[in-house]
Amino acid sequence: MATLTGILLLILLLGCLVTSAQISDEKEIAARYAPIFHQALGGHPRGDYITNFDFDGDWDGTDNWTDAEDRRFHLRAYIYYSVVETATHYFIHYADFHAMDYKGGERKGVIYSDLLRIGARVLSKGSEPSGKLAEAAIAHENDMEGTLVVVERTSGRIAFVETLHHNRFSTYSPEDPTLQRFSGSTAYEFNAGARAGVDGRFRTLGSHVELYVEPKGHGIQAWGTEPVKPEAGFLIYKYAGRAEDPERVAGEAVGYDLLPIRTTLWERAMRSSQRSNTFAGFKDYGTITINMVAGPRKIVLGTIPSAFNGNTGGANMARPPWGWYSVDRRDDPPGLWFFDPATTVKRDYSLPDSFSTAYLSLPFWAVK
Repeated sequence: MATLTGILLLILLLGCLVTSAQISDEKEIAARYAPIFHQALGGHPRGDYITNFDFDGDWDGTDNWTDAEDRRFHLRAYIYYSVVETATHYFIHYADFHAMDYKGGERKGVIYSDLLRIGARVLSKGSEPSGKLAEAAIAHENDMEGTLVVVERTSGRIAFVETLHHNRFSTYSPEDPTLQRFSGSTAYEFNAGARAGVDGRFRTLGSHVELYVEPKGHGIQAWGTEPVKPEAGFLIYKYAGRAEDPERVAGEAVGYDLLPIRTTLWERAMRSSQRSNTFAGFKDYGTITINMVAGPRKIVLGTIPSAFNGNTGGANMARPPWGWYSVDRRDDPPGLWFFDPATTVKRDYSLPDSFSTAYLSLPFWAVK
């Protein structure tokens, strides 16, 4: 019995070591290509500081709006990330969190959003079945937008970038057309400019794509896609391996650290069998099929939370990465952009079969 117990403990220990090593490797990849976020500032800068969900020391989403106003809480800079890989590419999701979305004004936006919420509730019993009015909140507690960076493994070049802004995905190709040759089982050329629907080019500084984050609503686009003059200037968030406080740095440069989605947002969501202070808006994700090198794999997710709990303004409007969607892709299965980025990118850019969609190892969310 003692021997059996020892073996079981050893297996558990090895499992923990493998997970820790994998997280370390993934963070190294995420850090190598960590974006530069040009965060525009509006009239209420503390609402525009990028931070972690539990900046106030708790995982209660219903106090984040008020706590963001309280200067006792420091809005240190963090970005959430996850990494998956195929034989040809890395797929890195980055998620930036803000405690408030204050479109329409810090106070008026909340009032208008409350009125919209009441109107949606009334009309949902009658003539407004689409649910679009409920999505039209002008301000809401919590806000999470995201970016997908796709990196060619052999060259280390960033091949594609997609961003999320206000429930819409945008697609970008390299600014330098000479970087549009990618290797795989067969070399091929990709001319993004010839594909209808590609929204523009992205710029890089070294191995880091430059992104623009709008003030108030925090939608993300490739930096330089349009001229912007924010009323309170910019903060430039760069990966530094430490989470700096934007109110305690000199100048506009703010260093950020990375947090793995798997051990923060996802782990907490998996503990939420019903509405909690952190999550709300449960959705049935059913069974998700992804390609693995050994063949297709079916993962039963079932019903899991798909929104953050928030009371101020529009209720439960912010979503974690697996809750992101695009109004232009309503026929996509829930969470496709996060759960299966390889398949999504291949479709979005009409890529040939030399672009692999078979993952080398199970994504963290698929491991039971």
